[in-house]
Amino acid sequence: MSLEGVDEEELRERVSRFVMRNFPQIQMHGGSHAIRDLDVEKRSVTVALGGACSGCGISPMTIQALKTRLVQEIPEIDVVHADTGFGAETPVGYDPDDVPF
Repeated sequence: MSLEGVDEEELRERVSRFVMRNFPQIQMHGGSHAIRDLDVEKRSVTVALGGACSGCGISPMTIQALKTRLVQEIPEIDVVHADTGFGAETPVGYDPDDVPF
């Protein structure tokens, strides 16, 4: 699929709607999601799960499902990075100076 003419804001909105529609448990369980980065040329998106997702035992399953299903439904995306801040990756948006203690 050619990425010529892909509107970044429209694609960002489609990704956000996908997450809300396919993963209602995130919000229902007190969690949240944010699209931290969207690179149309690299066909990648970074989604941060926050709130209650950070300590939830099923977050790894939610993240894996998100990574698998998003690329199947949105053809402009080939790579999905997602984390709650407690995975192997550095937390998206993590700033050690923001730690309150």
